[in-house]
Amino acid sequence: MRKIAILVILLAAATAGGWWFDVPARLGFAKENRQQVLYGNVDIRQVSLGFRVSGRIAELRVDEGDTVKAGDVIARLDAEPFQQALDAAEAEAEALKATLSKLKAGARSTEIAQARAAHEERLADLENAELAYQRARQLRPNGTISQADLDQASASRAAAAARANSARHALELLEEGSRVEDIAAAEAQVHAATAKAASARTSLKDTELVAPGAGVILSRVRETGAIVSPADTVYVLSLTEPVWVRAYIAEPDLGRVHPGMKVRVTSDTAPDRAYEGTVGFVSPVAEFTPKSVETPELRTDLVYRLRIVIANPGPDLRQGMPVTVHLPGFRESS
Repeated sequence: MRKIAILVILLAAATAGGWWFDVPARLGFAKENRQQVLYGNVDIRQVSLGFRVSGRIAELRVDEGDTVKAGDVIARLDAEPFQQALDAAEAEAEALKATLSKLKAGARSTEIAQARAAHEERLADLENAELAYQRARQLRPNGTISQADLDQASASRAAAAARANSARHALELLEEGSRVEDIAAAEAQVHAATAKAASARTSLKDTELVAPGAGVILSRVRETGAIVSPADTVYVLSLTEPVWVRAYIAEPDLGRVHPGMKVRVTSDTAPDRAYEGTVGFVSPVAEFTPKSVETPELRTDLVYRLRIVIANPGPDLRQGMPVTVHLPGFRESS
């Protein structure tokens, strides 16, 4: 009986040891399988879609399961407040542009002629005031007029001279045109108003939610009438492309795989249908397989993550689906 018990214990230990050291084989990395196939899962990129501006949802055009193309408008916000803001901004910009054009054009010829006539009128008044003063100055020594009359004539001459000088400066300003600084300030105001109008136009355009690429709507998170902000998700979109496979390759075979290499990918659903794939990424960081194993024997079994991009994936490959990667030039198992 003792011999039988010892034999049972040895058999159990051998079986357990075989299971323990066969962990890499069960994960698809056994030495006899390393040169045949790799195993992985399908990854499909998902996008959370939302508006870039706040507002009330006026229309939701698609639902869960609907397919969309790149550029399709799938939702709209109430655009009236944004249209009003755009109209006001454009009106302000047009008013400032008109002011700038006026400054650049300068005074009209009729305005200059009017100013010249006013200047000549003031010169005539000055000439009359000068004659009156000279007569008063000559009559004063004889006592014909009082000193007050002479002072009044002198003051009238001075006032006429000031009015003539003012009219001359006004004529010169019209003839010279607008100051360079005034034109530059008006141009800056026009640029600011134009930028404000462009921002309002962009906000109005952002009231339409556009699909960034072809795909399938996974989730419809909001409903018509809801008030949303830029941080809110309205739809979750699963993109049709790119579709890739996340797989792992053992460290001894790492040198046989490189970015750009063509591979074949099959699934359990349709094992006879092969998809063409291209190795697009080889991780520079090694991982243990499995990570929880800490024995010295399995620390040498390092693997590297691969990203394999699938050409023309079609609707059959879905998120998380397990697939088999057939490497070129590797002998496949019978």
